[in-house]
Amino acid sequence: MEHVTFAHGTLDLVGRLLSVELRPGDAVAMEDPGYHHLLDLVPALGLRIVPVAVDDEGIRPEALRSALRAGVRAVVYSPRAQNPYGGCFSGARRDALAEVLREEPEVLVIEDDHASSVTDVPLHSLTGAGLARWVHARTVSKFLGTDLRWAAAACDATTLARHDGLLLLTSGWVSHLLQETVLALMTDEDTRALVARARAAYRLRRETLAGELAGYGIVSHGASGMNLWVPVRDESAVVNGLRSYGWWVASGARFPLSAGPGVRISISGLEPADAVRLASGFAAVLGESEATYGG
Repeated sequence: MEHVTFAHGTLDLVGRLLSVELRPGDAVAMEDPGYHHLLDLVPALGLRIVPVAVDDEGIRPEALRSALRAGVRAVVYSPRAQNPYGGCFSGARRDALAEVLREEPEVLVIEDDHASSVTDVPLHSLTGAGLARWVHARTVSKFLGTDLRWAAAACDATTLARHDGLLLLTSGWVSHLLQETVLALMTDEDTRALVARARAAYRLRRETLAGELAGYGIVSHGASGMNLWVPVRDESAVVNGLRSYGWWVASGARFPLSAGPGVRISISGLEPADAVRLASGFAAVLGESEATYGG
Protein backbone atom coordinates (compact mmCIF):
# COMPACT_ATOMS: atom_id res chain seq x y z
CA MET A 1 0.00 0.00 0.00
CA GLU A 2 1.33 3.43 -0.93
CA HIS A 3 -0.49 5.47 1.75
CA VAL A 4 -0.39 4.13 5.33
CA THR A 5 -0.97 5.85 8.66
CA PHE A 6 -1.35 4.88 12.32
CA ALA A 7 -3.74 5.66 15.18
CA HIS A 8 -4.33 4.84 18.84
CA GLY A 9 -6.80 2.04 18.05
CA THR A 10 -9.64 1.76 15.57
CA LEU A 11 -12.13 3.89 17.51
CA ASP A 12 -9.54 6.67 17.65
CA LEU A 13 -9.01 6.37 13.90
CA VAL A 14 -12.71 6.35 13.02
CA GLY A 15 -13.44 9.25 15.34
CA ARG A 16 -10.68 11.35 13.81
CA LEU A 17 -11.71 10.52 10.25
CA LEU A 18 -15.36 11.37 10.84
CA SER A 19 -14.39 14.58 12.64
CA VAL A 20 -12.24 15.84 9.79
CA GLU A 21 -14.44 14.65 6.94
CA LEU A 22 -17.96 15.40 8.18
CA ARG A 23 -19.82 18.24 9.85
CA PRO A 24 -22.38 18.13 12.70
CA GLY A 25 -25.67 16.83 11.40
CA ASP A 26 -24.13 14.78 8.58
CA ALA A 27 -25.21 11.16 8.27
CA VAL A 28 -23.14 7.97 8.59
CA ALA A 29 -24.25 4.52 7.41
CA MET A 30 -23.72 1.97 10.20
CA GLU A 31 -24.30 -1.78 10.51
CA ASP A 32 -27.57 -2.86 12.14
CA PRO A 33 -27.02 -4.62 14.48
CA GLY A 34 -23.57 -3.14 14.96
CA TYR A 35 -20.71 -2.65 17.39
CA HIS A 36 -22.05 -0.64 20.33
CA HIS A 37 -18.97 1.54 20.87
CA LEU A 38 -19.10 2.72 17.25
CA LEU A 39 -22.83 3.31 17.57
CA ASP A 40 -22.12 5.47 20.63
CA LEU A 41 -19.23 7.31 18.97
CA VAL A 42 -21.13 8.64 15.96
CA PRO A 43 -23.82 10.62 17.82
CA ALA A 44 -21.18 11.82 20.29
CA LEU A 45 -19.55 13.57 17.32
CA GLY A 46 -22.84 15.29 16.49
CA LEU A 47 -23.52 13.02 13.52
CA ARG A 48 -26.61 11.04 12.52
CA ILE A 49 -26.77 7.28 12.03
CA VAL A 50 -28.54 5.65 9.11
CA PRO A 51 -28.90 1.90 9.83
CA VAL A 52 -27.83 -0.66 7.22
CA ALA A 53 -29.18 -4.17 7.71
CA VAL A 54 -26.72 -7.08 7.83
CA ASP A 55 -26.94 -10.81 7.22
CA ASP A 56 -24.47 -13.70 7.26
CA GLU A 57 -22.49 -12.03 4.43
CA GLY A 58 -22.27 -8.61 6.08
CA ILE A 59 -24.04 -5.43 5.02
CA ARG A 60 -26.77 -5.91 2.45
CA PRO A 61 -26.46 -4.11 -0.90
CA GLU A 62 -30.07 -2.95 -1.09
CA ALA A 63 -29.87 -1.56 2.46
CA LEU A 64 -26.61 0.24 1.61
CA ARG A 65 -28.18 1.75 -1.52
CA SER A 66 -31.07 3.07 0.57
CA ALA A 67 -28.62 4.65 3.01
CA LEU A 68 -26.70 6.30 0.17
CA ARG A 69 -29.95 7.70 -1.22
CA ALA A 70 -30.65 9.11 2.24
CA GLY A 71 -27.51 11.23 1.85
CA VAL A 72 -24.91 9.55 4.06
CA ARG A 73 -21.39 10.93 3.70
CA ALA A 74 -19.55 7.96 5.19
CA VAL A 75 -20.00 4.20 5.59
CA VAL A 76 -18.46 2.19 8.46
CA TYR A 77 -18.52 -1.61 8.36
CA SER A 78 -16.54 -4.80 9.03
CA PRO A 79 -15.78 -7.13 6.10
CA ARG A 80 -15.50 -10.17 8.41
CA ALA A 81 -16.03 -11.07 12.08
CA GLN A 82 -18.85 -8.51 12.15
CA ASN A 83 -19.77 -7.69 15.72
CA PRO A 84 -22.26 -8.91 16.90
CA TYR A 85 -23.79 -10.79 13.93
CA GLY A 86 -20.63 -12.52 12.70
CA GLY A 87 -21.13 -11.81 9.00
CA CYS A 88 -18.29 -11.98 6.49
CA PHE A 89 -18.13 -10.80 2.89
CA SER A 90 -18.10 -13.35 0.12
CA GLY A 91 -16.53 -12.38 -3.17
CA ALA A 92 -19.98 -11.93 -4.69
CA ARG A 93 -21.18 -9.73 -1.81
CA ARG A 94 -18.03 -7.58 -2.05
CA ASP A 95 -18.61 -7.08 -5.79
CA ALA A 96 -22.27 -6.18 -5.29
CA LEU A 97 -21.41 -3.62 -2.61
CA ALA A 98 -18.64 -2.14 -4.74
CA GLU A 99 -21.12 -1.61 -7.58
CA VAL A 100 -23.41 0.28 -5.20
CA LEU A 101 -20.63 2.41 -3.75
CA ARG A 102 -19.23 3.41 -7.13
CA GLU A 103 -22.49 5.30 -7.66
CA GLU A 104 -21.43 7.73 -4.88
CA PRO A 105 -17.65 8.29 -5.29
CA GLU A 106 -17.46 11.09 -2.69
CA VAL A 107 -18.69 8.91 0.17
CA LEU A 108 -15.89 7.89 2.56
CA VAL A 109 -15.75 4.10 2.97
CA ILE A 110 -14.24 2.97 6.30
CA GLU A 111 -13.47 -0.76 6.46
CA ASP A 112 -12.81 -2.02 10.00
CA ASP A 113 -10.97 -5.36 9.80
CA HIS A 114 -10.65 -5.45 13.58
CA ALA A 115 -10.03 -9.21 13.97
CA SER A 116 -7.77 -9.64 10.89
CA SER A 117 -5.12 -12.26 11.81
CA VAL A 118 -7.33 -14.18 14.23
CA THR A 119 -10.24 -14.51 11.78
CA ASP A 120 -10.69 -17.90 10.15
CA VAL A 121 -12.19 -16.66 6.85
CA PRO A 122 -10.53 -14.92 3.89
CA LEU A 123 -10.70 -11.15 3.46
CA HIS A 124 -12.80 -9.83 0.57
CA SER A 125 -11.99 -6.14 0.84
CA LEU A 126 -13.93 -3.33 -0.79
CA THR A 127 -10.87 -1.13 -0.67
CA GLY A 128 -9.39 -2.80 -3.73
CA ALA A 129 -12.55 -2.28 -5.77
CA GLY A 130 -11.69 1.02 -7.44
CA LEU A 131 -13.27 3.32 -4.84
CA ALA A 132 -12.17 6.96 -4.69
CA ARG A 133 -12.38 7.56 -0.91
CA TRP A 134 -11.52 4.59 1.26
CA VAL A 135 -9.78 3.38 4.43
CA HIS A 136 -8.87 -0.16 5.47
CA ALA A 137 -8.11 -0.28 9.20
CA ARG A 138 -6.56 -3.04 11.30
CA THR A 139 -5.84 -3.26 14.99
CA VAL A 140 -4.12 -5.87 17.16
CA SER A 141 -6.18 -5.64 20.34
CA LYS A 142 -8.19 -8.78 19.52
CA PHE A 143 -5.15 -11.05 19.36
CA LEU A 144 -2.04 -9.34 20.77
CA GLY A 145 -3.58 -7.54 23.75
CA THR A 146 -6.08 -4.80 24.52
CA ASP A 147 -3.38 -2.55 25.99
CA LEU A 148 -1.64 -2.28 22.62
CA ARG A 149 -3.57 0.82 21.56
CA TRP A 150 -2.44 0.70 17.94
CA ALA A 151 -4.14 0.62 14.58
CA ALA A 152 -2.81 0.82 11.04
CA ALA A 153 -4.76 2.16 8.09
CA ALA A 154 -4.18 2.03 4.37
CA CYS A 155 -6.12 4.75 2.57
CA ASP A 156 -6.31 7.12 -0.38
CA ALA A 157 -4.00 10.13 -0.47
CA THR A 158 -6.66 12.71 0.44
CA THR A 159 -7.81 10.76 3.48
CA LEU A 160 -4.21 10.26 4.61
CA ALA A 161 -3.49 14.01 4.47
CA ARG A 162 -6.66 14.96 6.35
CA HIS A 163 -6.22 12.30 9.04
CA ASP A 164 -2.55 13.05 9.67
CA GLY A 165 -3.16 16.80 9.65
CA LEU A 166 -5.58 16.46 12.57
CA LEU A 167 -3.35 13.89 14.30
CA LEU A 168 -0.48 16.40 14.30
CA LEU A 169 -2.70 18.93 16.06
CA THR A 170 -3.60 16.50 18.86
CA SER A 171 -1.32 13.66 20.00
CA GLY A 172 1.19 14.31 17.21
CA TRP A 173 2.07 10.70 16.45
CA VAL A 174 1.66 7.13 17.63
CA SER A 175 4.51 6.10 19.94
CA HIS A 176 7.41 4.59 18.02
CA LEU A 177 8.07 2.31 21.01
CA LEU A 178 4.55 0.96 20.62
CA GLN A 179 4.97 0.56 16.88
CA GLU A 180 8.21 -1.36 17.36
CA THR A 181 6.59 -3.61 19.98
CA VAL A 182 3.71 -4.45 17.63
CA LEU A 183 6.12 -5.14 14.77
CA ALA A 184 8.24 -7.43 16.94
CA LEU A 185 5.20 -9.41 18.04
CA MET A 186 3.73 -9.70 14.55
CA THR A 187 6.99 -11.03 13.11
CA ASP A 188 7.82 -13.36 16.02
CA GLU A 189 7.37 -17.00 15.00
CA ASP A 190 6.16 -18.16 18.44
CA THR A 191 3.57 -15.37 18.54
CA ARG A 192 2.40 -16.17 15.02
CA ALA A 193 2.00 -19.82 15.98
CA LEU A 194 -0.02 -18.83 19.07
CA VAL A 195 -2.31 -16.63 16.96
CA ALA A 196 -2.82 -19.51 14.53
CA ARG A 197 -3.85 -21.79 17.41
CA ALA A 198 -6.22 -19.13 18.69
CA ARG A 199 -7.76 -18.76 15.23
CA ALA A 200 -8.46 -22.50 15.08
CA ALA A 201 -9.76 -22.59 18.66
CA TYR A 202 -12.21 -19.73 18.09
CA ARG A 203 -13.58 -21.43 15.01
CA LEU A 204 -14.05 -24.71 16.85
CA ARG A 205 -15.76 -23.00 19.80
CA ARG A 206 -18.06 -20.95 17.57
CA GLU A 207 -19.07 -23.86 15.36
CA THR A 208 -19.50 -26.21 18.31
CA LEU A 209 -21.92 -23.89 20.09
CA ALA A 210 -23.82 -23.15 16.87
CA GLY A 211 -24.19 -26.87 16.30
CA GLU A 212 -25.35 -27.55 19.85
CA LEU A 213 -27.93 -24.74 19.63
CA ALA A 214 -29.15 -26.06 16.29
CA GLY A 215 -29.73 -29.41 17.92
CA TYR A 216 -32.43 -27.72 20.01
CA GLY A 217 -33.86 -25.92 16.99
CA ILE A 218 -32.27 -22.59 18.02
CA VAL A 219 -31.08 -20.46 15.10
CA SER A 220 -27.82 -18.55 15.55
CA HIS A 221 -25.65 -16.38 13.32
CA GLY A 222 -21.86 -16.38 13.38
CA ALA A 223 -20.15 -17.12 10.07
CA SER A 224 -16.91 -15.65 11.43
CA GLY A 225 -15.43 -13.96 14.46
CA MET A 226 -15.78 -14.53 18.18
CA ASN A 227 -19.51 -14.08 18.74
CA LEU A 228 -22.84 -15.72 17.99
CA TRP A 229 -25.98 -13.65 17.53
CA VAL A 230 -29.15 -15.46 18.57
CA PRO A 231 -32.52 -13.86 17.71
CA VAL A 232 -34.98 -14.12 20.61
CA ARG A 233 -38.41 -12.71 21.43
CA ASP A 234 -37.64 -11.42 24.92
CA GLU A 235 -34.05 -10.36 25.57
CA SER A 236 -34.52 -9.71 29.28
CA ALA A 237 -36.08 -13.09 29.91
CA VAL A 238 -33.22 -14.85 28.13
CA VAL A 239 -30.43 -12.80 29.72
CA ASN A 240 -31.83 -13.14 33.23
CA GLY A 241 -32.76 -16.78 32.71
CA LEU A 242 -29.28 -17.73 31.52
CA ARG A 243 -27.79 -15.88 34.48
CA SER A 244 -29.70 -18.22 36.79
CA TYR A 245 -27.94 -21.10 35.02
CA GLY A 246 -24.57 -19.44 35.52
CA TRP A 247 -24.17 -17.91 32.05
CA TRP A 248 -23.71 -14.24 31.16
CA VAL A 249 -24.63 -13.08 27.67
CA ALA A 250 -25.04 -9.56 26.28
CA SER A 251 -28.50 -8.18 25.71
CA GLY A 252 -29.05 -7.30 22.07
CA ALA A 253 -30.38 -3.88 23.09
CA ARG A 254 -26.79 -2.63 23.02
CA PHE A 255 -26.34 -3.41 19.33
CA PRO A 256 -29.39 -2.89 17.07
CA LEU A 257 -30.67 0.33 15.58
CA SER A 258 -33.84 -1.06 14.04
CA ALA A 259 -33.07 -4.79 13.83
CA GLY A 260 -35.08 -7.29 15.84
CA PRO A 261 -34.20 -8.41 19.39
CA GLY A 262 -31.44 -10.91 20.13
CA VAL A 263 -28.55 -11.75 22.43
CA ARG A 264 -24.82 -11.88 21.74
CA ILE A 265 -22.78 -14.80 23.03
CA SER A 266 -19.01 -14.34 23.11
CA ILE A 267 -17.34 -17.68 22.44
CA SER A 268 -13.68 -16.75 22.90
CA GLY A 269 -13.47 -18.39 26.33
CA LEU A 270 -16.09 -21.09 25.83
CA GLU A 271 -14.62 -24.59 25.80
CA PRO A 272 -16.41 -27.03 23.47
CA ALA A 273 -17.47 -29.19 26.43
CA ASP A 274 -19.15 -26.17 28.03
CA ALA A 275 -21.07 -25.42 24.82
CA VAL A 276 -23.19 -28.51 25.52
CA ARG A 277 -24.29 -27.13 28.90
CA LEU A 278 -24.86 -23.62 27.54
CA ALA A 279 -27.06 -24.86 24.70
CA SER A 280 -29.06 -27.00 27.12
CA GLY A 281 -29.53 -24.04 29.45
CA PHE A 282 -30.51 -21.80 26.53
CA ALA A 283 -33.18 -24.26 25.41
CA ALA A 284 -34.50 -24.52 28.97
CA VAL A 285 -34.69 -20.73 29.30
CA LEU A 286 -36.58 -20.41 26.03
CA GLY A 287 -39.04 -23.04 27.23
CA GLU A 288 -39.52 -21.23 30.54
CA SER A 289 -40.00 -17.92 28.73
CA GLU A 290 -42.69 -19.34 26.46
CA ALA A 291 -44.45 -20.95 29.41
CA THR A 292 -44.42 -17.65 31.30
CA TYR A 293 -45.40 -15.33 28.47
CA GLY A 294 -47.53 -17.69 26.42
CA GLY A 295 -45.02 -17.95 23.56
